[in-house]
Amino acid sequence: MKQLFLLAAVICFGVAILKFYTARAALTSTARAEPNKGYLALTPEAAKTRLEENPDVILLDVRTQEEYDGGHIPGAVCFPNEDIQPELPLPFEKDAEILVYCRSGRRSAEAAGKLADMGYANVADFGGIQDWPYETTTD
Repeated sequence: MKQLFLLAAVICFGVAILKFYTARAALTSTARAEPNKGYLALTPEAAKTRLEENPDVILLDVRTQEEYDGGHIPGAVCFPNEDIQPELPLPFEKDAEILVYCRSGRRSAEAAGKLADMGYANVADFGGIQDWPYETTTD
């Protein structure tokens, strides 16, 4: 009887560990904090979910106006990375949720870092439009 109890305890412990690591892996696959950068990195899928769940999310395209005009994610606002400067105020609240993207992910990471350094507390970078598997528009 003692051995049966011990076996049951080991199985329960194993299941608990498995659930913990599975939940942790699911979280890190959709959003992860960029170490010492002050913003999240999201997958395009996680960004789409956030956009669907919250219509007040600011979708920031940090490419040039010409790139934006060539195709962008519906609802995005063009604000080139080069124009994000600490000395220039931005028209967004500091606690607004801001999702940032560019073409490949380099400029969006840079822009997200600059926004975080400027005190924007809810910034996430989801990389480039080239990895966006959903609708785009030229409107």
